[in-house]
Amino acid sequence: MFVIIGAGLAGAKAAAALREEGYRGGVTLIGAEHERPYERPPLSKGYLQGSSELEKVYVHPEGWYRDNDVDLRLGTAATAIDRPSREVVLGTGERVAYEKLLIATGATPRPLPFEGADLDGVHYLRTVADSQALKAAFAHGGNVVVIGGGWIGLETAAAARKAGCDVTVVEPEPTPLHRTLGAEMGEVFAGVHRRNGVDLRLGAKVARLAGDGHVREVVLESGEAIAADEVIGGIGAAPNVELARDAGLEIGSGILVDAALRSSDPDIHAAGDVAEAFNPLLNRRIRVEHWANALNQGPVAAKAMLGQDVVYDRVPYFYTDQFEIGMEFSGDIAGADDLVIRGSDLEFIAFWLREGRVIAGMNVNVWDVVGDIQKLIRNGETVDPKRLADPETPLAG
Repeated sequence: MFVIIGAGLAGAKAAAALREEGYRGGVTLIGAEHERPYERPPLSKGYLQGSSELEKVYVHPEGWYRDNDVDLRLGTAATAIDRPSREVVLGTGERVAYEKLLIATGATPRPLPFEGADLDGVHYLRTVADSQALKAAFAHGGNVVVIGGGWIGLETAAAARKAGCDVTVVEPEPTPLHRTLGAEMGEVFAGVHRRNGVDLRLGAKVARLAGDGHVREVVLESGEAIAADEVIGGIGAAPNVELARDAGLEIGSGILVDAALRSSDPDIHAAGDVAEAFNPLLNRRIRVEHWANALNQGPVAAKAMLGQDVVYDRVPYFYTDQFEIGMEFSGDIAGADDLVIRGSDLEFIAFWLREGRVIAGMNVNVWDVVGDIQKLIRNGETVDPKRLADPETPLAG
């Protein structure tokens, strides 16, 4: 019996890979949510913006789990992992035995640490229900304040603005995405949001939220009060490591796993947002909270559980859509000492270099280049910045 805790994208893809690889034993997929496994990007992009239907978010059709003999347990919380007995304990008290176990429990939005954060009208975005609640709130118009200028913050701000809301983003850093992309690229996203009517309060910190049962104001440390009919918390997410920690597995910023996604217990693997995995390409452990990581780690974990010799060494990748920006990002900017731009305005590729080698690339409204960018990252060869910046010089070579 193979058991998977976490019925999200990583868990669903792992279950599918087990069947595709010919495993005919029992597969139990345990999910705390009542929705069958779904992909999260549309919740802050297409579905939230009204350009795609809810049915498109699901990983598999409703009958797939039955047809493939996957025991899908929805609305079921796993409360403990009993390693000596090799059992998962459920909230009902039931125990599910495992031969191999995959933990794909994802992450949870960090709660706003301010007075008034428990008022009605304060939202987070992680689940289908969260996205539906935001869509309903946006339909009323009014004032929306987003706390946090990261990916979720900016995507929800764009959706709210498109729905006709007055939107303010409060971010303590000097630009949005400052820690993720740096000042120059952060300013690109700032410009796009400003041109679309978003009020950016940068270098500003929240003191408290105020209201009469429902949030009415976001009060800054400066004393300024910003009118708010709805507030969205977008200050990051914390990996759901509690089960693993309580079971005695090694924990860092997530569940520590090797390149085959094995934890400190060789019969327990981890994948997706919760896994801090050793990436041979980067030569270090990294935890990535993005769709592509869950999509691709799930099948690798499944193959490792089957005893196959596999390694997860993909280049980290994510994407976003905000107003007139369509963007794909590959790599990791940690340690970058140079930034090279190819193109101009809102059609360009940004390359982050370290000691003359490309370590990350971001293509903005330039398509079909991710493979070439990732090849440059994988090659690890020294590049000529002038040629890299020249649109007439082919990336592929």
